[in-house]
Amino acid sequence: MISGVAERYAGSLHELAAQANSVAKVEGDLTRFEALIEGSDDLRRLIESPVFSSDDQLKAITAIADKAKITGLTGNFLRVVARNRRLFAIPGMIAAFRRIASEARGEVAADVISAHELTAAQKAELKAALKSVAGKDVAINLTVDPSLLGGMVVKMGSRQIDTSLKTKLASLKLALKEVG
Repeated sequence: MISGVAERYAGSLHELAAQANSVAKVEGDLTRFEALIEGSDDLRRLIESPVFSSDDQLKAITAIADKAKITGLTGNFLRVVARNRRLFAIPGMIAAFRRIASEARGEVAADVISAHELTAAQKAELKAALKSVAGKDVAINLTVDPSLLGGMVVKMGSRQIDTSLKTKLASLKLALKEVG
C-alpha cells in the first residue's frame, strides 16, 4: 500500500525529473537503491527503525548513495527524504514513482510475481498478453518468489490473476476439507 506521503514525494520527484528530462535515469537509480535495500538487512533496519536520528540517517544515506554512484536528482532526493525523517516510506515512494512514470509514458504498470526468473522470450510473451488485456503498453515489475512453486501472480490496477501452484494447492486443500 502506498501512503499519501509516498505519493506526494514521488509526484514531486517525477515533476523535477520530467523538467530535467531524466525520468529514465531517476527510475534506474531508484531501482538500484531498491535492490540495495532488498540485499541488506542493515540498510532495511536503518530505513525502518525510528531509533536512528535524522543526522545518522542522512550520513548513512549520503555514504550509501555516493558509494552506489546514485548522484544528481536521485541522490539529492534520498538526502531530502532522510533529512525529513521519511526513509520509512521510501519503498512506497519508489513504487509510486514507477506508477507515475508509467502513466506519464501511457503505460499500465503490472506487478508480476513468478516462481522463477523469466527468460527474455517469456517476458516478451507476457508483456504482449498483458498489452492485449490492458489495451496499452505494459511496464512489468517482476519479482521472484520461489514459495509460489510454479506459475505466477499478476496485479494490474485493481485486477489480480493468480495462477500460482501454491494458490491452487491451497484451494484443493480447502476443497478436500469441505468434502471430508
